[in-house]
Amino acid sequence: MARLDRRDPGTPPDSTRIPVVEGQKLRTGVPVVAGYIKASQLIPDNYAIPTYDPRTDKGYQRPLQDSRVNELVSDLKMERVDLPTGILLNLRHREARHAIKDGHLDLDLLRETLLSSSVIFYVVDGQHRVAAFRKLMEEDPARWGTFRIPFVCLVGATEQEEMEQFYVVNSRAKSVRTDLAFALLRKITDRDPKMMQRLDEKGKGWQVAAEKLVEALADNSSVWRGLIRLAAMEKGSTTMPWASMVTSLKPLLSSPFFSRLTPEGQQQVIEAYWTGLRDAMRPAFDDPAQFVVQKGIGVIVLHAILVEAIEIARSKGKSVIEAATYREIMQGALQELQGEAQDGVGTPVRGVDFWRTAPDGAAGSYSSSAGRRVLVTKIRQLLPKVEVV
Repeated sequence: MARLDRRDPGTPPDSTRIPVVEGQKLRTGVPVVAGYIKASQLIPDNYAIPTYDPRTDKGYQRPLQDSRVNELVSDLKMERVDLPTGILLNLRHREARHAIKDGHLDLDLLRETLLSSSVIFYVVDGQHRVAAFRKLMEEDPARWGTFRIPFVCLVGATEQEEMEQFYVVNSRAKSVRTDLAFALLRKITDRDPKMMQRLDEKGKGWQVAAEKLVEALADNSSVWRGLIRLAAMEKGSTTMPWASMVTSLKPLLSSPFFSRLTPEGQQQVIEAYWTGLRDAMRPAFDDPAQFVVQKGIGVIVLHAILVEAIEIARSKGKSVIEAATYREIMQGALQELQGEAQDGVGTPVRGVDFWRTAPDGAAGSYSSSAGRRVLVTKIRQLLPKVEVV
């Protein structure tokens, strides 16, 4: 719980009346109000965070994460975010309900009712936002003290009722699907350059670039058209989820050469690569459902290998946007790749048969993160060597 310095009884209060709208009461009869509270009305002395202490079994909040607080502080300073959703507070004393009067939460009246110079709002949800404003207030109280924070406040709930509301808020929240989140990011950054800057600073700008690339491949690629599954789309004949395709491009978009290409150039490279792979392993592309080449494991591994293939092509003076370049680089390695089928007896498989779905192929046994790293290493070792000129 935050350590609070009580005001001296003779110190004039910083605030008086907060305009609120009274909403529906909790099933226990506890009133609920909503409105905007100035940061100076809450910080530094008028709130407490009931953090869980395993030694005493008191409190229920998770410990603050400094990284989240600092990130929000930075974003608020740079005016890169708004705070449209309210924090959830509680005034624990039952008598607090008497301070709701004429459309206001009257803090002066509340102090008189409680015979206390301080009013303590317990933070049920939104502790990182409150902690961020505390930091901002310490740096520049004149600027941030008048910032109005949206809030919902239980008026007179017990600690037990607080915990119930904390559980409801945090146990029923559902995160946005990854594929939809990527699509939303792309739409937002198209209209807001500040968001792109923010993502770049966090090392996440590649997600937007990858989203645009996957969209282009889904629409225009002779290899991928009809096989990438968009958000909320039925599986049908598709082989690769949109979000997995986006994520698979991270190694490429983190590499120096590929990341500096224009979006059109990046699309040309990927299209040429997959066309070259198709030329080298035609059966796998003629019947993609029976092979894992155009499924999760194959795409993740082969996109990681593309980083190597590009450097080999450049070292040999070959065009990185020609399918023949990648067929020449990859064909030998793909033909030599071998393993044991998942048929229970470990039948040896080689070349395109390595990529068949279980139980006939071997690639499926490399589906874990560690397994994919091993498979990338196996293929890398079979690629042509680069000579120093």
